[in-house]
Order: sequence, then C-alpha cells, then structure tokens
Amino acid sequence: MTAEGVGDGLLVVDKPAGWTSHDVVARARRLCGTRRVGHAGTLDPMATGVLVLGVNRGTKLLTFLVGHDKGYAATVRLGRSTVTDDAEGETTGGADAGDLDDARVLEAVAGLTGAVQQVPSAVSAVKVDGRRSYARVRSGEEVELAARPVTVHRFEVLGRRDVVLEDGHRVVDLDVEVEVSSGTYVRALARDLGAALGVGGHLTALRRTRVGGYTLDRAVTLDQLDPDTGDGPSAHLLDLAAAARAALDVRQLDEAEARALGYGQRVPSAVPGRTSPVAAVGPDGTLVAVLDESGPTARAHVVLAPAGQK
Repeated sequence: MTAEGVGDGLLVVDKPAGWTSHDVVARARRLCGTRRVGHAGTLDPMATGVLVLGVNRGTKLLTFLVGHDKGYAATVRLGRSTVTDDAEGETTGGADAGDLDDARVLEAVAGLTGAVQQVPSAVSAVKVDGRRSYARVRSGEEVELAARPVTVHRFEVLGRRDVVLEDGHRVVDLDVEVEVSSGTYVRALARDLGAALGVGGHLTALRRTRVGGYTLDRAVTLDQLDPDTGDGPSAHLLDLAAAARAALDVRQLDEAEARALGYGQRVPSAVPGRTSPVAAVGPDGTLVAVLDESGPTARAHVVLAPAGQK
C-alpha cells in the first residue's frame, strides 16, 4: 500500500539488518508514493540503525547532512581477520587472543583515538579509477587504497567477553561505542585495532546511533512507515524547518529578507565568515533557504520556499 500526499521533509529510519540502503530507499518510495527519495550516507547490509531519508524537496537537504559526525555502537572481535573486515567475509588469518591484557587493549584503543590516518576497507564504496573498490575486490582484484585523515572523537570499550570458538581458537569480543567524523570506517577501526594488538580483528555487529542531530530515539521502523502495519510516513515526516533545525545553524529572517531570498536575491550575512551552512527560517516558520554566510553577503546554496510560495 502507498501513502497519498506525503509532503516534503526527512524520515529518520531504523534500518533493519540484511537490507541495503538502496532497499530502504526503494521501500520508502513505494510507501511515500514518490520517486523523490534519497539517503544521507550508506549503511552496510549487516548494519542497523539511523538512516536519514529525504522525501520530495527534503532531498535538497541531504547534501548538507552527509558530512556530519556519526555515532555507532559496535562489537569488535579480536583474534580473527576477514577479507571484508566484518563478519560477512572469509577469514584471512588471526592469532589466539585469549591472553590479551585489558590495559594493552585500552592502550591500542587510545592509539586509534583522535586525528588518525585511516586506510578504508578494501570492500568500501571508495572509487578507484571510476569503479567502486568493493566491485574490484569481488571480481578478484587486489585493491590498495590510500590513507585519509579522519577523526575518532570517542572510542570507548563498554565490555569484554572471552570466547572459545568451535575449533578451540580463543577470541575476545569487545562492545564499543564510537563517535567519528564523516568518512570514518568502523570496520577499519576493528581491523586496525586487531593489527595493533598483533592478533587480527574484524567487526561482528554495527548499529548507527546518530547522524548529526538525528538520533535513534527519533528513528522509526519500516513497519511503522507502512500504513498496513503502522501509521504511515506522513505521521513521522520531519518538515523542512524541523529537519533543518536538527542539523544546521539557524537564522531567523524578517519578511523583507525572506522575500528577497525567495526572489533569488542576496541579503547581508548575519554572521559573516561563518563556514557552516545556515538554515534561513521565515517569519511563518517555514524553511526559506540554506545559506552560505562565508562572505559579507549571504548566498543561497538552495532556495526551498520561492517568493509567494506557502
């Protein structure tokens, strides 16, 4: 069943395991009755948690969300490496981890916190000569990606479980929480932690808890978005202004400024030199535009409420 008359805005979805981000978008398109649905940042099929979808004119906001910091809860298995750096790939090696000392683990975690150079996982979506790295790996190619600067704001170990596998191999499962800059691969953190400890490592579970200001407590399931099993997408749609307020700096416009921006004109910057995008909200509470205030006059990245539009 599809919904009729779904408006403009964002849906914060709790992605189920086993679904690709594209699967979720395709389902949302059917439920919302529109092709204009996109997402702000891919989640692997194994992962669950926050996936932000733009609907109709809400897709224009997605470009301002992809660079936001993200939060994750994850489980890292020390003692085994895999080709994909997660549980879906074949085992490539590893060493017995049963004798790992907690202090040594925490020291290695600290070494992966802060500004670091990270090599993305070979099965990532990074493009190599115009082709996705994961596609090259799956076709049998060996891929070496360049390190890139990322920031791990927080890397905290919440718990440890010592596990003996069926073959007698001892591994250690760490439950962790991380807060990272955009472009950071948690799979690569698991891999690098295992490498630093000399035992190998990979990710066995991943749940995204936050994208910018959008958190799990406002995320809804696909069943909730389905009118046959829930109350439909309109009940959970964040309108453009609410969506922007949750993620961007906000500037309140007067009527003259809102009218000028609606006609494509510039207005003086409220905070000249501000480098982050600014949500410009009109006197009636609608989102008029997203602004660039890096100069003395504000330039519209995108206008969402043209002059005369209600």
